[in-house]
Amino acid sequence: MNKHIAAFILLAASVFAVPAQAAKCGGDFNVFVAQMGREAQAAGVSSAVVNEALSGVTIDQEVLAFDKRQRYTFKKSFEDYARTRVIPARLKRATQLLQRHAQLLARVERQFGVPKELVMAIWTLETDNGGGDMGKRPVVRTLATLAHDCRRTELFQGELIAALKIVNRGDLPLRDLVGAYAGELGQTQFLPSSYIKYGVDYDGNGHVDLRHSVPDVLASTANLLKVNGWRAGQPYGEGTENFQVMREWNRSEIYRKTMVLFAEKLGGNTN
Repeated sequence: MNKHIAAFILLAASVFAVPAQAAKCGGDFNVFVAQMGREAQAAGVSSAVVNEALSGVTIDQEVLAFDKRQRYTFKKSFEDYARTRVIPARLKRATQLLQRHAQLLARVERQFGVPKELVMAIWTLETDNGGGDMGKRPVVRTLATLAHDCRRTELFQGELIAALKIVNRGDLPLRDLVGAYAGELGQTQFLPSSYIKYGVDYDGNGHVDLRHSVPDVLASTANLLKVNGWRAGQPYGEGTENFQVMREWNRSEIYRKTMVLFAEKLGGNTN
């Protein structure tokens, strides 16, 4: 899908603790960033990470411009939207990946209860299985910009601190903390707060790496749905309880129907 639209739909579902004394939005950007650095350290981020990440950061005017013109709803019908997303080339690649990662996907499905076809659909639709556009904007700069703007400052202050925690935990180095226009990152486009909350170290290397590790990506994607009430073994087509759970992935009914259609085309039993 248009990952930037998806990000803003996901924002409404984001749940990350906001600092008790939130930094004051607007005003001098450097003063704001310095305050955010103090808040991050109070939340457990090391001074070294704070200094490395926030030193010299500037406002990204392109992010602000995109945010202000962003629309929160799909303009296309489901049929028109799905026609451009559920296409033969994607289905062919997804089918091949189902075979290549059969054992991994079976393990994920057993542990989290989410059908492998749906996990594959999400992975494909978001970034073409990691081979598409995961975004190239520095996440810290993006989130600092959006946090400084007063429209949703508390939300993005929380996301900025979550992003710093990703680096602090050693999950990703700062150079790999790049993403799209709302700070979403990785092969299935997690916001930083979701990365912290739902990320799973499934390859056992001690880090949650949603940019490079396929096991981590697939398990974390399934875990997000499981934690939010996914009912294993139950249908997930339109009108089901699991279809409602999928709102925690994306609140757009059109996008969720597209996810279901893609999974169905891969042989998933959705109803």
